[in-house]
Amino acid sequence: MLELSARTGTAVLLSVFAYAAIQHWRADSGRITLLLLMVEVCFTIGLSLFTRVPMRRDWTPFAFLCSMGGTYYFLAVQLGPGVRLVPEAVGASLQVFGICWQLFAKASLRRSFGILPANRGVVSCGAYRFMRHPMYLGYLVTDIGFLIANFGVQNLLIYGIQFALQAGRIYREERLLSTDAAYRSYKGKVRYRVIPGLF
Repeated sequence: MLELSARTGTAVLLSVFAYAAIQHWRADSGRITLLLLMVEVCFTIGLSLFTRVPMRRDWTPFAFLCSMGGTYYFLAVQLGPGVRLVPEAVGASLQVFGICWQLFAKASLRRSFGILPANRGVVSCGAYRFMRHPMYLGYLVTDIGFLIANFGVQNLLIYGIQFALQAGRIYREERLLSTDAAYRSYKGKVRYRVIPGLF
């Protein structure tokens, strides 16, 4: 029942956001970064509705806060026009790259994808050969693309918080998965979490 309620609530929030984003885009159809933000959110959150139920999930308050905040941050993003630090096409190009990388990472995971930190089985193929949390690299690049083309104090604050929450989310995922011997072996082979050579 809890699982069904969570997925239903997610679908409702996603629908509300998509409607608002479409209305803003229709008012200014040149804002391709806004349309791409909606595509990314619908794809990311939509997939979570069809994931397999995990073997183990992290329900601690910190993990819950990081996961919910890092996932539903888009509800607080300022959708109205902001300051363009770069041309719209530059921001959109970063978003497209980020979304494509997310597609690659999600295809590598198949249905082993979710919002809360959980053990749905260790994946070490595809994008996971290069880093342990490739999905977050896609999120980072996509978010930066939107932010620099729609800059403002509110968006800077929201994305700054979101990046911090995603870092916390990675920490909790690593802690949970490291209880699995298969994941500890995988960590020994793939050194970096998100950005090769840095983190």
